[in-house]
Amino acid sequence: MSRAKRAVGERDPVLARNRKATHEYSILETFEAGIELQGTEVKALRAGRTQLREGYVRIEDGQAWLLQVHISPYEQGNRSNHEPERRRRLLMHRREIDYLDGRVRQQGLTLIPLRLYLRGNRIKLEIGVARGKKLWDKRHGIAARDARRDVERITARVAREASSPS
Repeated sequence: MSRAKRAVGERDPVLARNRKATHEYSILETFEAGIELQGTEVKALRAGRTQLREGYVRIEDGQAWLLQVHISPYEQGNRSNHEPERRRRLLMHRREIDYLDGRVRQQGLTLIPLRLYLRGNRIKLEIGVARGKKLWDKRHGIAARDARRDVERITARVAREASSPS
């Protein structure tokens, strides 16, 4: 069977995004990991019933684990429904896990989930190697975003005035 080709510039469908991650942390690197899920978890994720906000990744005994990510129980699930905040194993290459473990241990960084998305028919997790921001970093980011928005607003107004017939 051949896979259907995606249009140029089309991205993988995002199931969940951690919006607070870029506000709370400086993202240094990103990695892609598979995630070991039960059947009802897949159905709940496809329905968009997940919360990445409080989640983090921990490396224990050579395995990467996703912790404190809430995937709501599937409504049509029966007695075999999943536990909402169980530990989920991440599927990564040994070299990647060892690299991430070294970064976290030596440099005091943290691993946080950034987004869950579909790649073909598989659910993938984007992990960020992050350093926590200080309060002044957050304020600086907000000020830069506001300044960028003001410049875009002014240039749009000038372009609109220049193109209007007088």
